[in-house]
Amino acid sequence: MLAPDWWDFTTLDDELLSDVAKLTPGDLLQLSREGFKVIFYDTLEDFYLAEALEYITAWKQASASNPVGICGPVGPTEQLPLVTRMVNELRLDLSNAHFWGMDEWYVNGKELDATDPLSFEKADREFCFNRIDGKLRMPDLNLHFPKADTTNYIKSWESGIRCAVMQGGQGDTKHWAFNDPVKREGKYCDAPPSPEEYRKLSTRVVDLHPITCMQNARTSSGGVVTGIPTQALTVGPVQTWKAEKVSIWQAGTHDNPFGQRLTAFMISKKIVDSSVPMSLLADHSNVQFNYYRGGIGACETEMH
Repeated sequence: MLAPDWWDFTTLDDELLSDVAKLTPGDLLQLSREGFKVIFYDTLEDFYLAEALEYITAWKQASASNPVGICGPVGPTEQLPLVTRMVNELRLDLSNAHFWGMDEWYVNGKELDATDPLSFEKADREFCFNRIDGKLRMPDLNLHFPKADTTNYIKSWESGIRCAVMQGGQGDTKHWAFNDPVKREGKYCDAPPSPEEYRKLSTRVVDLHPITCMQNARTSSGGVVTGIPTQALTVGPVQTWKAEKVSIWQAGTHDNPFGQRLTAFMISKKIVDSSVPMSLLADHSNVQFNYYRGGIGACETEMH
């Protein structure tokens, strides 16, 4: 419906989509089950503070014999200055802490330069890591950002560093990081990849769904979609399943009321379909969806 050459949530059964649209905020809370927790925050201040605290909680566990890290998104970013403030105020030594960036744009055969205004690495460094007191800051070797040559990034996930939590937002294509649905071509012309096949994907270069390009134009460049790359590097399901916890943060500024309901419902009911990549998290043992109550909205007709 939205992009005939691609798989996405519009290829799901209409009855499922209609049922999801009827869910109330109270229904969302009831979707919690063992291995999947739904939490509401009443204010944005509490929401972003809780997100920032996940960094602190993870990094406080790190030691020379037990290096610990967190994998974090750009989108949202509001938590990053809060992380910096808490590290500096608490005098938290990050010498044994680690951080993985989730993704980066891919342009002309390489990762986007970290000086480019759209660069996710640039955002992480400028909003957070460059602001941390030099006496507390983690070594640059402990910062892991995906590059066109994914070798070192993938090795960092296999080096004995424990990932306490992988955070993420949710895109309009119901992705985490840039794990988008695939094109309807070749062997995927008639059906998307099976969940088992999609789960085997590692950090890689991906073609971005047109919806993802439109969303990032809206959130990052004032709607100038021609300035948004059509490919990106993304952490994969292989790395995601190495994280002890996956924590998704939805303030209502990225995905819409319907999308915020759809993925929670599918994960709760263990309805797994790679046309909704986020639904694959139904098979992860520890997933938490965090909502700003004021951003949940309603799936109702409203003319503007």
